[in-house]
Amino acid sequence: MPPACELKNMMLKLDAVGRQFGSLWAIRDVSFTVEAGEIVGIIGPNGAGKSTLFNLIAGAVVPTTGVIRFLDRTIDYGKPYRVSRRGLARTFQIPKPFKQLSVRENVMLSALRRHHTPRQANSVAMATMEFIRIGELAEASVASLTVGQLKKLELARALAAEPRLLLLDEVMAGLTPPEIKEMMTVIASLPRRGITVVWVEHVMMAIMNVAERIVVVHQGQIIAQGKPADVSKDPAVVGAYLGEKYAYAAR
Repeated sequence: MPPACELKNMMLKLDAVGRQFGSLWAIRDVSFTVEAGEIVGIIGPNGAGKSTLFNLIAGAVVPTTGVIRFLDRTIDYGKPYRVSRRGLARTFQIPKPFKQLSVRENVMLSALRRHHTPRQANSVAMATMEFIRIGELAEASVASLTVGQLKKLELARALAAEPRLLLLDEVMAGLTPPEIKEMMTVIASLPRRGITVVWVEHVMMAIMNVAERIVVVHQGQIIAQGKPADVSKDPAVVGAYLGEKYAYAAR
C-alpha cells in the first residue's frame, strides 16, 4: 500500500464549525481542509480559539454549529477514544505522562492501543523512542526529565499509537534553540511515515519553516490561510498577531 502522502486524499474537513459557551463564541464559522500527507499550521494570539478548535477535532467537545469529518466520517463527539481508534492522536501543551511509570512504560501504554501483547507494544515503544531520540532514557523516571525531554516523551506517546492524523499542541514551548531544530526535523519527516499533521504553535521560526500551509485564527474566526510566505505578509495577520517587526524580517 502506498504511503498516505502519495494518496493525497481528504484527511480532515471542517465545514462552518462553531462552538458557543454561553453567549461567547470561542470558534465561529471555521472551514478548512487537510489533505493526507500535509503539515498544516494553526497560529493566532492567545485566546483566539485554537485550543477549542483542537478539542473539537479530537471529539472532546461538541460543536454548536457545523460538521467535522475525519477520514470521510463525522467525528464521534464526546467520545474521543473512538476518534483515537480511527487513527487520530494528539499531544498536549502541558505533558501529562504517568509519573509512576518509566519513559518506556509510558510509551508502551500508547502502543497497546494498536498492539495487544506487551512484546509487540514494547517493540513499537522502543522504535518510537529511538526515532524521537530518547531511547537512552527508556528506563528513566518521568520525574528526572527536563522540559525538552518531557516534550519528546509527549510526542513519542502520540506517535506510538500509530496515528494517521496527529494534532500537535505547542510542542516547541520551553525548548532550547537546539531542541527546537531537532523537533523541526522530526515533524518535517512525519508525512514520509504516513502521518498527516495539524500543528498549533507560537514559535514562528519553527512553524513557518516546516508547515506547508498556515491557518490564522483571530477572535474565533479564520482571518487568513495559505502558504507561510504569503500569510506572513498579509496585513490582517500582521496587525492581529505577527506585528510589523516579523513582517519586515520575513521579507
